[in-house]
Amino acid sequence: MYRDNYINSLRAELVGMVADHLTPVALRYGYSEVPLEANIKWRPQVLVLGNYSSGKSTLINEFLGAHIQATGQAPTDDSFTIITYDDSASDDSTVRVTEERDGKFLLNDPEYPFEILKKHGQRFAAHFRLKKVNSPFLKNLAIIDTPGMLDSITERDRGYNYQEVIGDLAQIADLVLVVFDPHKAGTVRESYISIRETLPTRTFEDRILFVLNRIDECSSLIDLLRVYGTLCWNLSQITGRKDIPMIHLTYSPHATAGSTHESGRDTSYLHYLKNQREELKNAVLQAPRHRLDHLATFIETHAERLSHFLEALISYRREFRIFRIKHALIGLFVSILCGGAAAFAMTTTGAFVTDPLILFSAGGVVALGVLFFWMTFLLKHFASEFHRNRLSDLDSLTPLENQTRRDSWQAIRDLAYVYLKKTVGRFSLREVKREYAAVRRVRDKDSREIREALNELSTISHDEPTATDNLISIESPLGRKR
Repeated sequence: MYRDNYINSLRAELVGMVADHLTPVALRYGYSEVPLEANIKWRPQVLVLGNYSSGKSTLINEFLGAHIQATGQAPTDDSFTIITYDDSASDDSTVRVTEERDGKFLLNDPEYPFEILKKHGQRFAAHFRLKKVNSPFLKNLAIIDTPGMLDSITERDRGYNYQEVIGDLAQIADLVLVVFDPHKAGTVRESYISIRETLPTRTFEDRILFVLNRIDECSSLIDLLRVYGTLCWNLSQITGRKDIPMIHLTYSPHATAGSTHESGRDTSYLHYLKNQREELKNAVLQAPRHRLDHLATFIETHAERLSHFLEALISYRREFRIFRIKHALIGLFVSILCGGAAAFAMTTTGAFVTDPLILFSAGGVVALGVLFFWMTFLLKHFASEFHRNRLSDLDSLTPLENQTRRDSWQAIRDLAYVYLKKTVGRFSLREVKREYAAVRRVRDKDSREIREALNELSTISHDEPTATDNLISIESPLGRKR
């Protein structure tokens, strides 16, 4: 259909824009360790987080329609599992795992966007894996199951930095589910850090859904309301938001049917919450529809940060150039003074030299010697002092007149520091200015065209194929010839 062609063409345009204009700059200046488009070229992803035994795996099994992930009351799986669709399998067969691959395969296959996770080491790779499943639910998205969050576990226990891994995955995910259960409506240490610190800095608030799972284990509607209120209070305290975040309620009918209920438990309220389960499922299925918006935001964010990064480098080089010119002129002035003083001394000392040519030559030699010493040794010392002082006062390199600028600078400040320290400020100002102009074009002009294309997409209905469908292959949604 025309709409689908439009979406696919626009998605390809956005990925190509990142690869052509942002990635070369990002790699050259250490802004990113891997190509930026590696994070966005794969299918939409849904990241599932939660306390241990909160029912993450059961919820995923419910989505997929089969027992794919191991479940249990105690922590059952300490691996990050990418669950994706197997295009070669038949949907008519029983839903099952058709293929499994280990972490080393995932981290080194360019088809997948996980190369950035290599930095977490071998211990992480041993707890990272892929499952291909022939579930129709996965046709347009992938699910990332994660180890349950605990209270007392440390980085040394896991062998890798759990929060850093969560942050990297959240950054490339289109939706993040944070799952709780009635028995732990509060938050353990790792989930507190994730909600309070990791997720806010690595993804956007509208991409996070809070889920209260296993509500069938509440003894009554009153018990459910008590648990719901407790979770609302805890989340409002952690997130710092004045409004109470939306919490989706769900449970697994299969798990409920297979469990032994306590006597006196009244679960009749579950009948009224069936729509909640469907709403959550539909929200997850909407992840592909949000992908284009997320790609546009991805480009806007990185174009803004990269341009800010380059702006800081340009500011440094300009200041350094002015510093060098100023101190070179001072050196010239000092050398002339020294040469003149040497010539004057020759006329007043016992030598009584009066020949102008000799005086001029002697003064010139002294002046050149002083200038050489100044430019070779003293100016180098002054430049080192300038570099150290500039690194210690990095924030003054760029104007921070509003919160957007402050947020952008906070994201790239350490990167600018590392690059300036590594290069000792020796890089081409002309090259940086040229790349700055290219990135600014993406930030100012191309980003605006992307939003216009998305607005146009919102006016396109899900119609039948028309004669105009083939136009998409000729001209892109952004108006560029493909």
